[in-house]
Amino acid sequence: MSYFKHPTALVGDGAIIGEGTRVWAFVNIMKGALIGLNCNICDHCYVEGNVVLGNNVTIKNNVPVYDGVILEDNVFVGPNATFVNDRRPRSRSAGWTLERTFVRKGASIGANATIMCGVTIGEYAVVGAGCVVIRDVPPHAVMVGNPARQVGFVDKDGRPVSAEELA
Repeated sequence: MSYFKHPTALVGDGAIIGEGTRVWAFVNIMKGALIGLNCNICDHCYVEGNVVLGNNVTIKNNVPVYDGVILEDNVFVGPNATFVNDRRPRSRSAGWTLERTFVRKGASIGANATIMCGVTIGEYAVVGAGCVVIRDVPPHAVMVGNPARQVGFVDKDGRPVSAEELA
């Protein structure tokens, strides 16, 4: 095994986990999940089987990552963030359709944020703590509130910049 797995973590047969990745206590990674190199999946996370994590992704404690979510390289997900993958949830609904959610490279999602299915969070965007994201987020945008609204821009390192500086 070329990755670290805490003794209490569960990793399904057929999950692919890249070299240097760390899977911490009470994590459950389902069969079919694809996890890149050098990721850090912290305590009490759940990763379903139709999930793709790029390289160098950090998922902090208590984050469920459900089917259809794709986190590209260098994404950060804060503690207790939630990804929704069903727009009209009903128990045992036969008409359910999976909607993909994309978090593009370098984006950061703050603690307790909720990300609705079918949205794309742009490269290097920052979604603030507690945000509820219901529509696409532009690259480099800083989002706050419920529903999330844009209040500025950041560069690749997360420093505030003007729109003109990004051009």
